[in-house]
Amino acid sequence: MPVGSLLTPVRLRHLDLGRFQTVLPKPDFQGLMAETAAAQSFLRARTVWNVNTTARGGGVAEMLVPLLGYARGAGIDARWLVLGGEPEFFAVTKRIHNRLHGARGDGKALGPDARRAYRRITSAAGAQLAKRVRAGDVVILHDPQTAGMLPALRDRGATLVWRCHVGIDEPNLWARSAIRFLLPYVRQADAVVFSRSAFAWEGLDLSRSWVIPPSIDAFSPKNQPLDTTAVAAILRRSGLIAGDPSGKAVFTRSGGHSGQVRHRARMTQTRPLAPGDKLVLQVSRWDALKDPVGVVSAFARHVAPKTDAHLMLAGPATGLVADDPEDVTVFSEVREVWEKLPDEVRDRVHLAELPMTDVDENAAMVNALQRHATVVVQKSLAEGFGLTVAEAMWKGRPVVAGRIGGIEDQIIDGQTGILVDPRRLGDFGAALVKLLRDPKLADRMGAEAERRVRAEYLAPRHLTQYLALLMSLLAVPTVTSLRAG
Repeated sequence: MPVGSLLTPVRLRHLDLGRFQTVLPKPDFQGLMAETAAAQSFLRARTVWNVNTTARGGGVAEMLVPLLGYARGAGIDARWLVLGGEPEFFAVTKRIHNRLHGARGDGKALGPDARRAYRRITSAAGAQLAKRVRAGDVVILHDPQTAGMLPALRDRGATLVWRCHVGIDEPNLWARSAIRFLLPYVRQADAVVFSRSAFAWEGLDLSRSWVIPPSIDAFSPKNQPLDTTAVAAILRRSGLIAGDPSGKAVFTRSGGHSGQVRHRARMTQTRPLAPGDKLVLQVSRWDALKDPVGVVSAFARHVAPKTDAHLMLAGPATGLVADDPEDVTVFSEVREVWEKLPDEVRDRVHLAELPMTDVDENAAMVNALQRHATVVVQKSLAEGFGLTVAEAMWKGRPVVAGRIGGIEDQIIDGQTGILVDPRRLGDFGAALVKLLRDPKLADRMGAEAERRVRAEYLAPRHLTQYLALLMSLLAVPTVTSLRAG
């Protein structure tokens, strides 16, 4: 059965790096401009292709929008293609994704049938991209869904990079099974990029392994400054808090022009959140590895009896994220737990499905929610990096999060947030109660968190590390190595 076109181009804006002059120290900004100018000169005749499986929803898509936008603004021909596929293909890749986190997932085999479903899409997509790639180009393939494209691109004279955004510090049997499945493809890359050195795989040549942590864009609709009036208006207009929805719910779109929030979230709740309620917030996909059921259970048992705070879980409207076939099931599980809560607790737990019709509008809602929250949580059971942690820290919010994966790199425990064992619900609840009862401690942690993100996790650092990688692979001298050791 023939496979039609599998690669859809994503339109990219040119973003001006000059805006970071207001965010970075002067020496850092001058270094950024010098490095990007040198890279632009060398990459002038090359195209840098990026491929992943969704243009909206999830951290990878959110990173690519600014990263590639700033690259284009610096004069680099960066392009973005989204890989499509069949339900069987995405079922297999979700299985691989879960296993790379050390989770069982659907428990089905990664055997010959899974291999055929995976190769059918990735081989065809690789062949389609190979017709567009020129010798000297760079191809960056993101995450397990795209690794199978590498063989078809191997003889095109391009530099091939595979970027793995997920991982686990100590692989178990499930993780090793996924690594074995992917290794024949990944070994054909010229470089493999991980989010932290502990994620680098056994069986790979470490001389070709690099570490580049993700980043956030300080000027995107999700992270741009919003004053308290705009925050309140956006939350009221979208139905996330009670109040008159007629105010000007305005924000700045990715392209620089003004936007307004017009759509409403789909809420599961018995009464709306009041503007003055203390709010514990988790923003994530409806994914079992984010443990939304555990968040609700911990709040009900260990936080609600000791505080008057409310809990909100916010995620994309279900059924709309192309590469996530499990979100409807997970949301249903969360709702079932919510329905069984005692009345007085259920009144204080809110489930928000944020509209995805307008990606910038969705991001503005998340921005407003994070700025409104008293404490932000990310009680993931496994996490490659956890961009929502950096986003909340950037807004000066104290964060309680699982001591796992890239979250450990972001939060300095007790200084810029609190880390807990995500499976110990009592510890998680105690950390929340501590911050809810001590506003001065929460404010101090939030301020330290913002400073850490400014220094370590903004887009300029991310872009220059990618450029260092490419210039090293293309044999440009005087580039500092960032390889995993």
